[in-house]
Amino acid sequence: MTRAVVFDLFETLIDYDDTRSREFSAEVARLCGRAPEDFHRVWREGRPMRETGPMAPYLASLGIEEDAMHDFLELRRAFTREVLGRPRAGVIETLNELHRRAVRTGLITVCSEDTVDVWPETPFAGHFDVEVFSCVCGLRKPDERIYRIALEGLGVEPAEALFVGDGANDELAGAERVGMGAILIHRPGEEPAWPEVRDWPGPRISAIDDVLSFL
Repeated sequence: MTRAVVFDLFETLIDYDDTRSREFSAEVARLCGRAPEDFHRVWREGRPMRETGPMAPYLASLGIEEDAMHDFLELRRAFTREVLGRPRAGVIETLNELHRRAVRTGLITVCSEDTVDVWPETPFAGHFDVEVFSCVCGLRKPDERIYRIALEGLGVEPAEALFVGDGANDELAGAERVGMGAILIHRPGEEPAWPEVRDWPGPRISAIDDVLSFL
């Protein structure tokens, strides 16, 4: 019996706009004296550091002076607020339906602290029983401990929970290794974004409300 559904965030509940991400890089590149493309590359390469701890030490490692960090963080929060403000179609309705059916809901996301900062302002606030942010717990998927944090918070055994995600960070196999069921989500009419899950042998959906059929 499924007692909980745990969701990934990016490319699962929201679309990640790479074009907008590059625009953000161009906006803030001047704060550390880099060319936009160079900054964008460094920003992406630095994900493990900024997604498992506070942002300030990472920004300092990029050469951003303390007095510029405030401006940087404000720009980043504005970017993240915009991205998180647009849930995919049916997401909020599906979360509400899960709660109506007494199925607990969880979130596990690999993110930096700007996501945590703006989370209370987003449409997602209050819709999850447990939220696990990598930058807070210091762990990234597919580390089994990050799944166990969510499961313990939800009060369910692994076999009683489903994990839904787009397959980034080996997250689906990671969920299965813990003992959860795993469901791949990708856009309708398209192959999964990540080559490593294009041959995913498990269940897959192309709209978030399709998860209800697995309960």
